[in-house]
Amino acid sequence: MNSLRRRVTVSVICGSSWVWALGCAGPASIESESELTPAVTTTPKDTTTTTAAEVPASTVVATSVAPSSSTTTSTVAGPPDDGVRSDERRLVELFSVTHSDLKPKSVVIGPGGLVFTQNMMYRHNILVFDGEGDVVAKIDDSVDLKDFGLTDESVQVAGAPVEAAVSPDGQHLWVSNYKMYGDQYRSDADDGCDRGDWEDSYVYRVDLERFEIDGVVPTGAVPKFLEVSPDGRRLVVANWCGFDVSVIDTETLTEIGRVDLGRHPRGVAITSDSSQAYVTVMGAERIDLIDLETLTVVSSLASSGITPRHIVLSSDDATLFSSNHLMDTVRMIDVKADTLIGTVRTGTQTRSLALADDEASLYVVNYLDGTISKVKTADMSIVQTIDVGGRPIGIAYDALTRRLWVADYDGRLIVFEDRAVIDN
Repeated sequence: MNSLRRRVTVSVICGSSWVWALGCAGPASIESESELTPAVTTTPKDTTTTTAAEVPASTVVATSVAPSSSTTTSTVAGPPDDGVRSDERRLVELFSVTHSDLKPKSVVIGPGGLVFTQNMMYRHNILVFDGEGDVVAKIDDSVDLKDFGLTDESVQVAGAPVEAAVSPDGQHLWVSNYKMYGDQYRSDADDGCDRGDWEDSYVYRVDLERFEIDGVVPTGAVPKFLEVSPDGRRLVVANWCGFDVSVIDTETLTEIGRVDLGRHPRGVAITSDSSQAYVTVMGAERIDLIDLETLTVVSSLASSGITPRHIVLSSDDATLFSSNHLMDTVRMIDVKADTLIGTVRTGTQTRSLALADDEASLYVVNYLDGTISKVKTADMSIVQTIDVGGRPIGIAYDALTRRLWVADYDGRLIVFEDRAVIDN
């Protein structure tokens, strides 16, 4: 089709079957996207399962929680206005999802409770689910650059969707591609890259009404995390092998410029007034603050710790939460004073974070432990640690349903609900 939009392959799942998926651990590197990892068998916890009709290429696992040994408390599902803080709730596993097209590096919640998973070069797609784990659409990552005015001749390329961000108006999904594949690409960059002549990549813009790629924008080498400014005008992309960040005008679909930061930029958090962005420089043990108008580094946080990976900024812009990958910890930083408020060790290789809507709880994935942790932000204490097995790498919290979605790099989504605990 000769169009600036690329049609997607849509898959709809009409049934399910219940099974358990086993996982394996990943290598102890700064950050690895490789599948070549030692296999470790995990054992599912005791549950009651229900079976339904089997559907080819996909399964859903329904989970009922075993009764607690305590007779003084019970868990009940409550409405969003149940009157308790998130740190007073407890996570209960609902179900997990597997699919032949699923190899999620990240998971993002979109409008209407849609769930977007980015499946890298292993599946070459963005897989879209509804809130119950059924597939809504599969968006193929191949495009013709000519269709988007980027080349004079037809150039067919495939991407490798790694991270995603939803626009504030809910109309678009922005997706970074780890690297590009095609006849004109070497596709040789990887996580161990030094500064060098690596191939630039692209970010895609996806129309969420049609589930179509309707924009392709050049960016740096091995783009990873990206975030849209609250006013919707700017997209900030951390280019891992480019040692810089790209700042993109979301209206004109053009790269305004790049800011050189140093070895392996990764996490991004933009201030509420859309004027500045914090960026982790994972290989340089820094978190830099960038002015999005002048494209200059304003300051660097001395309290960042080593290997800062993912960051989340509080709604008042005063507090920054950071996962410090090789420190196996999460840090809470006062950004104005540049001081460490608190820290907690959650597990081996802390990776992605999600903040509850009331900001009383932080949810953390621990990649090599195969666990997730729930942290009380008031004192940075661990409320829960749950063994999910596999390689948990992405996490997203849906405030409307109080559901927590965990991306397992071994090919699963695990879904929890945060429930109030009521004393009897």
